[in-house]
Amino acid sequence: MCLPGLIILCSLLTGALSQRVRVDQEVVSYPGQTVTMRCQIPNPGRTQYTQVSWIFERTDAERTNIAVFHPNFGVNYPDRSPVAGRVRFITDPPTLENPSIQITDVKMTDEGRYICDYAIYPSGNEQGVSSLVMLAKPKNTASTVTVAASETPVVVARCKSSNGRPAATISWSTSLNGNVTTPIKTENPDNTVSIQSAYMLAPQPSDNGKDISCVVTHRTMTQPETFPMKLVVEYPPRVKIVGYENNWYRGQTSAYLTCQADGNPNPTTVTWKTLSGLMPETVQVQDTRLAVQKVDDVINTTFICEVKNSLGYGKDQVTIFVRDQADTTSETLVNMPAGLFRVIVIIVEIAVFAAPTVILLQIICAKRADLVGPIFIILPRAPQTYGPALGRGDATQPVIPAQVPFYYPTLNKDPADTTPETDVCKTARSLFRVIMIIVEIAAFAAPTVILLQIICARRAGRKDSHHPEEIKMSTFLE
Repeated sequence: MCLPGLIILCSLLTGALSQRVRVDQEVVSYPGQTVTMRCQIPNPGRTQYTQVSWIFERTDAERTNIAVFHPNFGVNYPDRSPVAGRVRFITDPPTLENPSIQITDVKMTDEGRYICDYAIYPSGNEQGVSSLVMLAKPKNTASTVTVAASETPVVVARCKSSNGRPAATISWSTSLNGNVTTPIKTENPDNTVSIQSAYMLAPQPSDNGKDISCVVTHRTMTQPETFPMKLVVEYPPRVKIVGYENNWYRGQTSAYLTCQADGNPNPTTVTWKTLSGLMPETVQVQDTRLAVQKVDDVINTTFICEVKNSLGYGKDQVTIFVRDQADTTSETLVNMPAGLFRVIVIIVEIAVFAAPTVILLQIICAKRADLVGPIFIILPRAPQTYGPALGRGDATQPVIPAQVPFYYPTLNKDPADTTPETDVCKTARSLFRVIMIIVEIAAFAAPTVILLQIICARRAGRKDSHHPEEIKMSTFLE
């Protein structure tokens, strides 16, 4: 027993003695293999070793002698040992310097600590501890759970890793907005471990067929094992009727309504009805499609499509209003300003591309006319109205055009040159004035055309109105 002042010295001495017994700190094995538990004392010196024993320690409270060697009394393998009949010293006879042992046909229950314990006279004991780690590759499985659409979270997929050692790690990969349950761990009688995990979700019809993957990671596997799956969510049919856009007119032929439906399980029956109970004679039912051979006043009714599967049914309905004639007003109103706008864009593009050439011709002609100095490019402006509040009456008076100087290098004209102004120069001057007028008109007309486009587009978008007079001025000002 160490006194308080000698605690550090005793600790160092104990550590030095235990380091003299050399063992493998960890030995890894699979079931059925043979393992070697090494134990050596390289330099015994003058220390007197009297006996060596191997002790199996499965838990801190359970210690069992499995092999004993005494130089005088020989070898002994206790019968009550968990490894009885499968353990032996690797040398025969063994020696105190190298009392290593072998265990054959190891089992999962053989995992634990193996202590090589030397009896030393007269100081006591020296030990070396090896840990036997048993590995077992687990069997991994994953599956989805068929569920009905619900607002309550339920288990939609399960993943299980069975009979592994150590326990596997399970994770999930998905874009779903669900939750992973706390893993359930089960210790099996053969010392293996099973673990299972579940994914919970409040399933919606839109979740049917969504991807989800279970990923299992284990020490015995070089890479994780992934199980891709698709959710299975059952729900009654969802139904929508398409084909009518408030544009059927009297005398129209080949008008159709289509009943679009999806459900899980797949829909089994599709039924067309009318709110009045009588199907018009000019209507033919073709499974999910309803064909109208000729539109007349009898078609002014409400058509119902009802779809069923094993979970229930869904339906949709549409009410038809037959017009006197085809409504092309909206298309004409929308296309007219769009066409005007395209024409304006083309005219402006032509003017922009022609302007540099016309300006260059003006410069050349001005030089020939000996107009040394700046050429003033006339930019016309829109008339401006002065209100009475400004004290100028309410007449519209034009503003003097702005003169923007454009300079060119000064050249002296030959006095003897009396060549009159050519037709090219006159044409260039006229073209320039035309271009400026075009740009002015386009600049003032473009906002008006764009506004017409917006108004007509809104007019054409009033699908829920069947009478043009319902479009009031307040609609355009919204």
